[in-house]
Amino acid sequence: MHCCLSHKFFLQYLSGAINEVPNGAIMSLHDVSNIYRVPLMMIEQNLHSMLLQRLRMGPFQKGLDYSMAGAMHANKITIDESEVIRDWRALADSVDEPESECVIAVVGKYIDQGDAYLSVVKALTHAAIATKQRLRIEWIEASHLNPANGSEHAKNTTSWKRLKQCVGCVVPGGFGSRGIEGKMAAIQYCRENGKPFLGICLGMQAAVIEYCRNVLGIENAHSAEFSTDLLKDEEDAVIFMPEGDRERMGGTMRLGARETMLKDGSKARWLYGKEKVMERHRHRYEVNPALVRRLEEAGLQFVGRNTDESGERMEVIELSEESHPYFVASQFHPEFTSRPELPNPLFLGLLQACKTAN
Repeated sequence: MHCCLSHKFFLQYLSGAINEVPNGAIMSLHDVSNIYRVPLMMIEQNLHSMLLQRLRMGPFQKGLDYSMAGAMHANKITIDESEVIRDWRALADSVDEPESECVIAVVGKYIDQGDAYLSVVKALTHAAIATKQRLRIEWIEASHLNPANGSEHAKNTTSWKRLKQCVGCVVPGGFGSRGIEGKMAAIQYCRENGKPFLGICLGMQAAVIEYCRNVLGIENAHSAEFSTDLLKDEEDAVIFMPEGDRERMGGTMRLGARETMLKDGSKARWLYGKEKVMERHRHRYEVNPALVRRLEEAGLQFVGRNTDESGERMEVIELSEESHPYFVASQFHPEFTSRPELPNPLFLGLLQACKTAN
């Protein structure tokens, strides 16, 4: 099979032009309105029929014109009438026909690295498609939001202006102390001003630290990842996991899919539609269980927990709908399980809240 790239459909000019390539085994991959139309474009040229023949998945007929849908294969090659393809076509149509625009701030430390947050971008895109919104991302360097920079800092002023103009905010994962104060400042702004917020991994840990500082009044609250002289079970809002190895870094993270139990009546439970979910992890630090009771009494709800042989983990936090339209964060990485036709529930909830706010 030959696939030919072009701006416009042009197969009519290639008839018989490529030797030893059967008629119909040349695909025109011309420009389309969005990437989700590419499979539909190939189906329109009977790619599936040709593949069935070449792979002997249907009655084989030597010299078959692959561009034609022969009656002997009709039961297999009319996949364009299937529910899967109908749903995919509806998805492609929704990309071309958004009802509104949604501007999301991504506050991170790797924003100049191109693909560093690719999974987050894709998950946001999937949720935007499902909610019929055109997604626009504002990339904000977390260190530019650090209050210690002072209002006279030009980048600081510009970054805060851009954040405030966004409808929602995502604080994704990361490692290291650079930008952590800016991330917490952004989270505090979202929490106090009702801006839809989703925190991921370190983003959840930063949300817990911010709450300890500004709601519980623990001024020196921090993560043991960034400070070593914290008062035990008071200032150490985020701790090193007990089973971890501080000396050997390789292969010591909590990795892979883990089960999370979601609290009945929570926003997360409503979004997922079930009590138990499997999501993927990648971390060495966790919320200190010793502070959970005080945080919950102050309004920060720990609605997702994991219980395994190493003890109870805090997996999902949220504020009640009465106090905030959408303030949710997870220790796991929800972006890893998002798909174009099935966006991850936490990202979907964020985009739904943003559409309502718009």
